[in-house]
Amino acid sequence: MWKSNKVADLLNKKQKIEKEIREIQKSCKHSSKSLKAIRERVDSHTTVIRWVCDECLSPIGYPSKQDLNNFFKQ
Repeated sequence: MWKSNKVADLLNKKQKIEKEIREIQKSCKHSSKSLKAIRERVDSHTTVIRWVCDECLSPIGYPSKQDLNNFFKQ
């Protein structure tokens, strides 16, 4: 029983944290961005290159071919 209560508590905390992150990202102005390798989806191991806000870490755009070339030259 103890483990199931612990898991339920952790899932509740995770849900609250995810909601707080969504609120922060929603209110962010995304004033600066960088190209970063991120997971394609939360449940995925595949990484993709995206423009990501430096403030809230939200993916905000897709890079052009030139952006990708410059990214991989670094």
